[in-house]
Amino acid sequence: MKHVTLLIIGMLLLVLGAQGAIRLLADHDNAGLLAWLPGGFAVWLACYAVAAVAGALLAGRGGKKAKRGDREQ
Repeated sequence: MKHVTLLIIGMLLLVLGAQGAIRLLADHDNAGLLAWLPGGFAVWLACYAVAAVAGALLAGRGGKKAKRGDREQ
């Protein structure tokens, strides 16, 4: 169950990070969820990229562990 939770959190981070980065690249003034963060375009884009990469890593790890757990049972 904890691996499925890890998978879901990772997928949410991946979606939010990728969607935010694409929105920011299309419209440089629309920071979305990170509008409160000072620093401007470069900081916002870096934060969205980190969220997307972290989400992909978490989702990948959760997916592998969940599959491995299903096979063992």
